Formats: sequence, C-alpha cells, structure tokens
Amino acid sequence: MYYEKPPKKRGVFSYFIVALIAAVIGGIVSVYIAPTYLYGKVIPTPEMYKVETPSNIGEQINITPSENISSVEAVAKKAMSSVVGITTVQVQRELFWEREVEGVGSGVIVNSNGYILTNAHVVGNGRAKRINVLFENGDTFPGNVLWYDTTLDLAVVKVEASGLPTADFGDSDSLEVGQLAVAIGNPLGLDFQRTVTSGIISGLNRSIRVDQYNVIEDLIQTDASINPGNSGGPLLNSKGEVIGINTVKIKSSAAEGLGFAIPINVVKPIIEEVVKQGDFKIVYLGITGIEIERYERQMGVELSVDKGVIILEIVPNTPADKAGLMPLDVLSKIDNQEIESISQLGKILYKYKKGDKANLVIIRNGKEMEVEITFTDVK
Repeated sequence: MYYEKPPKKRGVFSYFIVALIAAVIGGIVSVYIAPTYLYGKVIPTPEMYKVETPSNIGEQINITPSENISSVEAVAKKAMSSVVGITTVQVQRELFWEREVEGVGSGVIVNSNGYILTNAHVVGNGRAKRINVLFENGDTFPGNVLWYDTTLDLAVVKVEASGLPTADFGDSDSLEVGQLAVAIGNPLGLDFQRTVTSGIISGLNRSIRVDQYNVIEDLIQTDASINPGNSGGPLLNSKGEVIGINTVKIKSSAAEGLGFAIPINVVKPIIEEVVKQGDFKIVYLGITGIEIERYERQMGVELSVDKGVIILEIVPNTPADKAGLMPLDVLSKIDNQEIESISQLGKILYKYKKGDKANLVIIRNGKEMEVEITFTDVK
C-alpha cells in the first residue's frame, strides 16, 4: 500500500531569508545598476538623481591656486642659489670650565665677492670661535665677521670667494599687508637646508622684546613658517627680491604663524659701507643715557616726562658737548622721530653719516627746546 506524506509547512524564518535576499538585490540594482545603465536610457531619471548645475557658478568665484603655486616656485628658483647655510662653534663658559657649542643658521649673499648678510645671534653676536658657510653647490668656506649689531640683530660675514650668485633687494618701505611672502632657510639644521615656506605679510612695524633691555622694532610680521634655523635667511616678495631678514619667532603654544623679519631697507646703507670700507661706523653722539622708566624705577622718583632718554653723562669734545647738551636733559626727538629707548636711539643714528646735521628736541627743567647738532665723530 502506497502512503503519500503531506507537504511540509515552511517556517517563518525561511520567508524572512527570502525577503532579505530580495531587499539586497533590489538595493544593488537601484544604487549601482540603475543610475548607470537604466536611468535616462530605459526608464526616466528620478528627481533624486538629477544634479542642478547653475550657469553662474564660476562667474561669482574665480580662484586659481596655480597662480600662487607658480609664484612661489618662481621665487624659489630665482633666490635659492643665493641662500647659504651657516654653522658655528661658540665657546660657553660654565662654572669652572668652557665647552664648545655648535649652532646652525642661514644667510643670504649680498655681494658676489663673498659678503653674506645674516643675524648677529647666528654668529654668536660676533663671538663665534669658528664660522663655516655652506653654498648650494656643496662648497664650504670659512667665514669672518666684518660687522655686527646686537640691537639690529644683523651681521655681515665675509668668505674668500668671488663670482657668487647674489640676491636682489626689494623695497621694504612699500610693503602692504596681504602681499605674498616666501621664506628660505634651514629650519631644523642642514638636514633640511634651503626649505621653502610661503605665506603673506601679516603686519608691519611690529616690535618684539628680545630681552630686558632690547626691543627689536619696525619688524615685518609674516605667517610663512619660520623656525630657529631660518634665522638670517631671506624673506622674499613675489618678484624674488629680499624684503627682510628672518630673525625671530614667537614661541607660544597659544600663538602660531607669528614670524618676524628685519626690513631690508634698514641694512642697505650698512651693506654698502661694509663692502666699500670693510666695516660700518655709526655716528657718535657722545652721551651716556637711560630710559625714563628705568631711571624713575632705579632712583625712586617720578618725572613729568613719560617718554625719552635722560642724559646721565656728556663726553667732552663730542657732538653732544659742542651742541650744549647737559646732564639730566631729556632727549625727546631727533628730526621729529620720537625717542623711547637707548636701542631705538642707536638705530636712528644708523641713518646719519659723518658731517650730517640733525635737530634735537630736549626737555630741560621741564621746558622743551630745540638744539642743532652736527655729527663730527664716528665709532
């Protein structure tokens, strides 16, 4: 006798599996296959796949990053060969012994006969025991400091070489905030020599206090990355011209992109004189002075004058003596330039040459008066 079993009922789980497989297949078709092979060809394109392309896009905004990139590249190619690496050995005195300390910085060739501009602190403020200058072609020459000034943080180093590629100078007085700025130097030592960074001129006429008594003034501020080894290297404009010498960067976890450079116009007359004479002599005023604020603090007094340099001593037979200046006179201005510190006074005197005259504004016994002085001496 033949017995036929009744059909086995399907469970709920099997229906769930079938539905899941169908959903996966449908998703693949709608997401990958339909937009490419079906929509717009076999069936109409749904609204969700249509893309609006307004005709005025690109008329409103026209940004071409390639222009900035090509400008930086052109600046780098023009100026790269004039940038040098500078290594130094300085002697530091400890309690009972001395030790040699190595340093690395940058510089820029300003005359084809071996004259190189850098920072004073790169060459140990003139006290470096040994200086070596590394050129782009791999040559290395020993260098000697011809001139330096710690208040300007600038120095001129000489190597015995000729026919060197020199940098072109720009006009730092004509700079505008927002202009392109390119820095070249050795940010982390010679392993990263001639690194190029770019940014903009972020500010002008900035002042930075580097120690208790020295303020570097009239600096160019830039967001081009500047690190310790960049010191002494050039800051360049879009024409590849040197507009400044990189000097300091603010070290703070709360401040990024704050680098500073010394305007090149400050040092142009100095370079010219050093190349001609082998040194630069500043005109000599013939006074010993101190800032008003420091004088008030040290003497425990309060003067009626807020700014200026109070004269403590007059050197006999100097321009100050011949002009009739006296101790306790307050030097307020030179040719309408306000005087606030000894370091600022020294920087202003760089603009004058032997034989030049200047009008001084002094305050004597509370009264303002003008005095003419002739710079007859240099030092």
